[in-house]
Amino acid sequence: MEIFPQLTTERLCLNALQVKDIPAIVTYAADVRITQYTLNIPTPYAEKDAVYWLNMAQEGFKEGTHFIFAIRKKAQQDFMGGIGLTLEKRFNRAEIGYWLAVPFWNQGYITEATKALIQFGFEQLHLNKITSSHFEENPASGKVLQKSGLQKEGVLKEHVFKEGRYYNLVVYGLTQQDFAKQL
Repeated sequence: MEIFPQLTTERLCLNALQVKDIPAIVTYAADVRITQYTLNIPTPYAEKDAVYWLNMAQEGFKEGTHFIFAIRKKAQQDFMGGIGLTLEKRFNRAEIGYWLAVPFWNQGYITEATKALIQFGFEQLHLNKITSSHFEENPASGKVLQKSGLQKEGVLKEHVFKEGRYYNLVVYGLTQQDFAKQL
């Protein structure tokens, strides 16, 4: 794939992160309600972190290891959050990660984006499996994954360490075969 893909849904456009998104990324990602349940968003969040994320997205696409999309409303095209696939080519699978700015919570946007990304992963990248996980203390993320068709596979006890404590991760997955049954 030479050109970064653009995915569209009823209300959203998922496309490449852009330099013009940096101020919105910094503002939204600095919110503790975002960082408390994410593993890879640093606290405090600064412009250098947004630049790093943008560069990682571009390099990951070139190398075929990441597809990191900006989430935007179709009409306005303003940055709302990010969603991506981290590919594990050796096993023909990928892990979904996402975050959405607080003003856009509880409106179905992240589920809509997740469904589009899953479809892209199976139909365009021909993956065999897509996985995701969330902190046990963040059941809203589990609801997103369930609504998107992923199935709970288990809980990894005290699997990650963040800010002085261990967290359980709830793991979800969906195979290509089970995805095809949902169509």
